[in-house]
Amino acid sequence: QVQLVESGGGLVQPGGSLRLSCAASGSILGIIAMGWYRQTPGKQRELVAVYNWGGGTNYADSVEGRFSISRDNAKNMVYLQMNSLKPEDTDVYYCNARIYTTSAASSDYWGQGTQVTVSL
Repeated sequence: QVQLVESGGGLVQPGGSLRLSCAASGSILGIIAMGWYRQTPGKQRELVAVYNWGGGTNYADSVEGRFSISRDNAKNMVYLQMNSLKPEDTDVYYCNARIYTTSAASSDYWGQGTQVTVSL
């Protein structure tokens, strides 16, 4: 089994910054990618940013230039630095990890979610 533990959400004013962290632990043979998604109740979960362990990052257009994803390979962690936050960034943010569970199979895992609220 694999567990993802998130931290770093909270309340921030527009224009402010927050940093989310996600740590993966458990039966990890190798990581394919880790990233962040967000979801508003009643809407589909959407990609925010992903770090591909083989190299490369991807961002949603709405956060490009404001958010930055990074990783600590040794600790199986991924971070999301969120700057210039806007009220429309308010959401529950979920960490996702795609992990090799055997030499030939992988699975997706999700964290429990952390609330980010951008408001005066």
